[in-house]
Amino acid sequence: MKDIKYVIVTGLSGAGKTQAIWCLEDLGFFCVDNLPPTLIPKFAELCAQSEGKVNKIALVVDIRGGGFFDAVYESLETLQDIGIKCEILFLEASDETLVRRFKESRRPHPLSPEHGTILDGIREERAKLEELKGKAHKIIDTSDLTNRQLKEQITTLFGAGNEDQNLKINVISFGYKYGIPLDADLVFDVRFLPNPHYIDELRPLTGNDKKIQDYVLDSPISKTFMRRFYSLIKFILPHYVKEGKTSLAIAIGCTGGRHRSVTLANKLADLLDSKNYNISKRHRDLEKDSPGV
Repeated sequence: MKDIKYVIVTGLSGAGKTQAIWCLEDLGFFCVDNLPPTLIPKFAELCAQSEGKVNKIALVVDIRGGGFFDAVYESLETLQDIGIKCEILFLEASDETLVRRFKESRRPHPLSPEHGTILDGIREERAKLEELKGKAHKIIDTSDLTNRQLKEQITTLFGAGNEDQNLKINVISFGYKYGIPLDADLVFDVRFLPNPHYIDELRPLTGNDKKIQDYVLDSPISKTFMRRFYSLIKFILPHYVKEGKTSLAIAIGCTGGRHRSVTLANKLADLLDSKNYNISKRHRDLEKDSPGV
């Protein structure tokens, strides 16, 4: 129980809770929007039974809970009793800002049907949330924040420390004869590197085999390219993070997607993994029937 990080996202309607929960999801939190407060302790117990697979949880709890909302205080006490430390993130904004956002979205305030106007609904909601706001560990006023600025604040509060490590990097090898990956953000063509296909004993192997890796990486042009390629990647990654990007797909292609691209994808993934980046790797065309060229 003590190893579970538990965040309750709450606050005024229109203050940015949806953006907040999306950001927390990008940070690896298991997120649930509008969970009835009475189910919070039970949900925590279920997550504790996951044997560490679910250890970061974020729940949005707000006035949409209707008659169930008042149970939030009892549920928070129950979490404390069973040994779960819970952080409360409260989002608010000025009346003027909230009215403008509701008019722009053309959505009614949750309490408007009861009180007639958006402003009346906002004021009633403030009163109902006053006690919960007093229990909050962090209050963010989003009146003058862009979505990106809100995301930066939440990442600073709940990220892993090194923001670069929150960027999910997927390194993909592929063959141009099968087309460029549609999900690629960056595409690098390595068909100019020495090609093992023309060596009879190497042709049946792949870039996962050491003989292929040695053949491709030991050439002077490959060494020069790999040094400059890795330097470029290291330079641009922090700037992608600064721009708010949470995932990046780097595709490396040769003709068939079995030799050179696989070798360089493996090498790049290993280098980034050694720097504690969040890395996944996929060799899209490695098992294609037609051998790579």
